[in-house]
Amino acid sequence: MKKLILLSILLLVYFFGKAQEINAVVKINTPKLQTVDPKVFKTLENSIMEFLNNTKWTEDEFQQSERINCNVQINIKEELGPTSFKGELFIQANRPVYGSNYKTVILEHKDNQFNFTYQEFQPLEYIESGYASNLTSLLAFYAYYMIGLDYDSFSLLGGAPYFQQANNIMNAVPQGVDGWGALETPTNRNRYWMIESVLNPRSTPLREASYLYHRGGLDFMADDTEKGLEGVVNAMTKVRNVNTAYPNALAVQMFINAKSAEVVDVMLGAPSNQRRSVYGVMIKIDPANASRYTPIRR
Repeated sequence: MKKLILLSILLLVYFFGKAQEINAVVKINTPKLQTVDPKVFKTLENSIMEFLNNTKWTEDEFQQSERINCNVQINIKEELGPTSFKGELFIQANRPVYGSNYKTVILEHKDNQFNFTYQEFQPLEYIESGYASNLTSLLAFYAYYMIGLDYDSFSLLGGAPYFQQANNIMNAVPQGVDGWGALETPTNRNRYWMIESVLNPRSTPLREASYLYHRGGLDFMADDTEKGLEGVVNAMTKVRNVNTAYPNALAVQMFINAKSAEVVDVMLGAPSNQRRSVYGVMIKIDPANASRYTPIRR
């Protein structure tokens, strides 16, 4: 009897210790609602959270501590009808840094074309090889995109299958749906260019840089600061090279957007030659925010 009880406890620990890949917190803001009951969006908020957190996105088993934490904020900007809405999405995702309690941001992005239809209690269904709705395609696209970023940060080019899945989602969306087209205005800022710029061969060194920055840089900081700093410096040099080979690539801009504040914090304690090197990289890639990098200039 005792053996059966012990076995039951071990099985419970095993199964409840397992988790899906994403741990999302979702917030929907509706400052300009005129006709739609706000309760609809509370229902949608919970449905999106369940969709992101309970869908099995990969074949791998994740422990609770390995889940990708993300915050999702959706602002409803306009009601086009009782079930049709224009909105914008803010998404931030992070991953833990080895040997510390620190979380490093891997994605911080604003999508101005988060437009969708939704009727209260409508199930959110994702069709892996097809198109169910713009809402589920949007959510699945971002799920796979941040999983790709996460895997790239832990293994060299490890995110490839998940970026490809995001690309498949994009290709399944009917033509003319906002936010997915190569020729939309403004160009180079939508989901087409998000995935094109990360899968483009010219961006391969950027993905290599992500691995070097995280596994060869931040994850070494606790045990070997000098080696960790060297990894960060070498990673940023690779990012600069991609920026030269592929000017205005959205993937580079998104990497810098996620890392700019952190790079300054990390490099403040570095030797002057490393600080100057990274300063030169940052003002070349992100000249509009050059003043942000002044603390590491000298």
